[in-house]
Amino acid sequence: MLGYSIKDLEMLSGVKAHTIRIWEKRYEIIKPKRTTTNIRLYDDEDLKHLLNIAILKDHGFKISEIASFTNEMLSEKVLSFASNPKHHNTQVNNLILSMIELDDRKFDKIVTNSTVKIGFEETILYVIYPFLEKIGVLWQIGSINAAQEHFVTNLLRQKLIVAIDGQLPGTNPDAKRFLLFLPEKEYHEIGLLFYAYLVKKNGHKIIYLGQSVPFDDVIEVFRLKRPHAIVTSVTAAFDEKAMEKFLKDMESNFPSQDIYFTGLQARNCKKKLPSNFHLINNVLEFKNSAFKE
Repeated sequence: MLGYSIKDLEMLSGVKAHTIRIWEKRYEIIKPKRTTTNIRLYDDEDLKHLLNIAILKDHGFKISEIASFTNEMLSEKVLSFASNPKHHNTQVNNLILSMIELDDRKFDKIVTNSTVKIGFEETILYVIYPFLEKIGVLWQIGSINAAQEHFVTNLLRQKLIVAIDGQLPGTNPDAKRFLLFLPEKEYHEIGLLFYAYLVKKNGHKIIYLGQSVPFDDVIEVFRLKRPHAIVTSVTAAFDEKAMEKFLKDMESNFPSQDIYFTGLQARNCKKKLPSNFHLINNVLEFKNSAFKE
C-alpha cells in the first residue's frame, strides 16, 4: 500500500514526524515518494522498516548503530525481542507488522506468548487495546484498508470467544445475569466480547446477542431472561438524533436494570444519561461498578 503520510507513521510507530525527517536526511533510513505537490508518501515496506527501528530504539539501540544494520540484521534483532512480554510497545509494533503482512501465525504467536507470560486480561489491556487504538484512527481516515482491519479483528474475535468458552460456568446462586448486545448498525464487537469474558470470569452469567441487534429482539430476550444488568456499546452507529432515541428506548424499556454504556460515541455523548446508566470509560470502571458487592 502506498499512501501513509508522515503523521500516519508517527501515530503507528511512536516516532515523531520531526525525528523521522531528521533520520531520512541524516541516515537515509527510508526514502519517501513524493506527490506532484511534494507531499511525502510512504508504503508498507517503509512502515515495516520504521516499526523495526522503533522496536530497537525502545531497547536502547542508537539510531546511528541501527542505520548500519542490513535488513537481515535488523529483522534478526527484532525477532530476539518479540517474545518479551514486558515491552508492551514492542508487542504492539509487532502486531502492526503482522497486520500489514496479513500474517496470522505471527499475530497468534505474539498474543499467545504474552498471554502465557502476563495473562489474558493483561494482554488485552496492555497490548491489544493500545494496538486497536493505533489502528482505529488510521482506519477511519483511510490509511489502513478494510481488509487489514477485518483480518485482525476476526483473529481477536476468535481469541476472545475461546477465552470466554474456557471460563467455567458460575455456580453461585446469587450470580447476576448480564445481557450484552450492540445496537443496529454497530459492528465493533471486540470490546463487548472482552466485557463478556470479564463477566463470566467473575462468576456471573452472560446472555450474549452480539452485533447489530434489532431493538425489538433485545426487548424479547429481556422478557424471556430478565437480566439484572445490560452492557452495550456505541462506537460509530448513531448520529445525534439516533442516539437520543436509543437512550429514550433503553430508559423506557429497562428502567430498573443497571445499564453499562461504553464506546467512543457513548463517551462523547452530550445528552444527560438516565439515572440507571453507568458511563464506562475503561475496564477498571466496569469491574469496580459491575462486580461490587
